[in-house]
Amino acid sequence: MNGEMRMQLTKHQQDLLDGVYGQGASLAMQVQVGIGECFDARRLVRVTRAHVVLSAQEADVWFAEKLLDAGAACTVPPTVNPGYSLWRFVAADDPSGCMRRTHDAYKKLGAVLTYSCTPYLFDNIPVYGEVTAYSETSASIYVNSVIGARTNREGANSALCAAVTGYAPEYGMLLNENRLATVMVKVQAKLESEFDFALLGLLGEKVGKGVPVFTGIAPHMSTEALIALGTQLNVSGSFEMFHIAGVTPDAKTLEEALGSKQPRRSVTITEQDLERALEKYNSGDKDDIRFVMLGCPHYTYTQLAQAARLMQGARARVPVYILTSAAVMRLASDMGLLQTLEAAGCHVIEDTCVDQKACWGGLAGQTGMTDSPKCAYYTKTFGLNMQVADLSTCLRDAV
Repeated sequence: MNGEMRMQLTKHQQDLLDGVYGQGASLAMQVQVGIGECFDARRLVRVTRAHVVLSAQEADVWFAEKLLDAGAACTVPPTVNPGYSLWRFVAADDPSGCMRRTHDAYKKLGAVLTYSCTPYLFDNIPVYGEVTAYSETSASIYVNSVIGARTNREGANSALCAAVTGYAPEYGMLLNENRLATVMVKVQAKLESEFDFALLGLLGEKVGKGVPVFTGIAPHMSTEALIALGTQLNVSGSFEMFHIAGVTPDAKTLEEALGSKQPRRSVTITEQDLERALEKYNSGDKDDIRFVMLGCPHYTYTQLAQAARLMQGARARVPVYILTSAAVMRLASDMGLLQTLEAAGCHVIEDTCVDQKACWGGLAGQTGMTDSPKCAYYTKTFGLNMQVADLSTCLRDAV
């Protein structure tokens, strides 16, 4: 790594690379410089926040332990994505001890073990313009679009290396010119709930490559609707950012979102498009629902409150699993929502995710119901068949 490089490093960055601050920091810096050179970044820039999608799989724990054994420590303490060893309803199948090793390694590295995919709501909230390193597809798009902070779609390892070094290569969404909208999306459909925004997100293939700016959307949107849109855009496509004219901070007007340029193309979304998007996720037997799974991404307090209202005085005939962060769960307990949901037969679970086969693999071959297409997409990989509907329909069918 001491040969000729295209990137311009400061003295501190070069010292990190050369091992002045230890071999762990040097290894992490080698990764960051390598990524930067792959993307023709001219420099590394300071990051002040990070979020790591730890996977609790062999490659992930190997890399975290390698950094730890080399003496690395996080200069920017990152929050982390869900795991599964702390889940209190199903004994995790973890014969190799990956989750425990992952927990121990990240703790010793100095990570903040929040185990949530929504760090931007409670524990790790950037401000407008802040440069960060967030992995987790639903988190990075929210940070860029809704908050107006800056992050690329980091991988678990690159986000961890940014946390160790305090630097990330400057390319992609860290550059002003790449954050401008390139696709104008005209919405000619009623969007009345967060589920409608999830369906809009499923049209990423029709939107196509680029940064979309949505028009025709009422300016009063909930946080949950914005989360749903960004999350499902990264189920149906690969997006780092979106704008909504008059809503998101870099799109006070359509002209501002586009940088006063013409869009590369325009796309129109209709009610029929939303209906067709939902149909793709609803094949199979709708009368044989064995469980309901909610909380992908993790449910907010508002969503738990809505679920509690719908289940007040009712009793589920099938298991209802609701995933959330530990912070939201504590608040729900203090406010009595948790007790209402548990009395109705719902299991509210912190610290885990729908994509953890160790937790959910025992449901393989069964049909479930969810309000998240992302949940259906993930769980299909280990044999679950999920019907997708809005929250009230999911809970009505559970009862």
